[in-house]
Amino acid sequence: MDKNLQGIEYLQQGKVEEALRLFSERIEEAPKDPTAYINFGHVLSTVGEQERAERFYKKAIEVDPAAGAAHYALGTFYYEQEQLEEACREFEQAIKLGLEESDVFFMLGMALSQLDQSVLALPYLQRAVELNETDTEARFQLGLALAKVSAYDEAIRQLEQVVAADASHADAYYNLGVAYAGHLEDAEKAAAMFDRALAIQPDHMLAGYGKKMLEKAEER
Repeated sequence: MDKNLQGIEYLQQGKVEEALRLFSERIEEAPKDPTAYINFGHVLSTVGEQERAERFYKKAIEVDPAAGAAHYALGTFYYEQEQLEEACREFEQAIKLGLEESDVFFMLGMALSQLDQSVLALPYLQRAVELNETDTEARFQLGLALAKVSAYDEAIRQLEQVVAADASHADAYYNLGVAYAGHLEDAEKAAAMFDRALAIQPDHMLAGYGKKMLEKAEER
């Protein structure tokens, strides 16, 4: 078996030392192959050695600057460290280098959303959904971004697809309730969505608050 693949299996099994040994051997065998550096970085990140992990991700880019996967790995590392601007830079570079996978578009959209740049996030989240139409989380985040830029009709359409695919998605029901209440001014439908969210997650504070606001509005 390929040492990178075997090392990943070891990592998934929690055999950290064995994984590191195989990735080290692979680096010695093929020092210009970025994959082993990326995997070594993943192991170090997993065990909390973040500074060393960053160095290995950067080494992967150094040995092959055109490796989109290396930029994606470093971007994901930065995202997890909440270094969002750096994450955006790496994800953008990965896309420029031809990495055409839903995950990289999704992560760039997420990083931009967290930087309150929903307009910029939209095309990347849209592309993530186009590349993987079954990715419910990407569609949910697309719905949220659409709502933030006041594209409520399309936001509702996306969120309705989310709950059709995942009937247990409490947050999607909550956000549908917000959209129905605010945009369509349909209190009855909004209340039904808040109720669905609370049925799935009884401690959903925002849905509970939304329902109380609707009830107070009816009393006036």
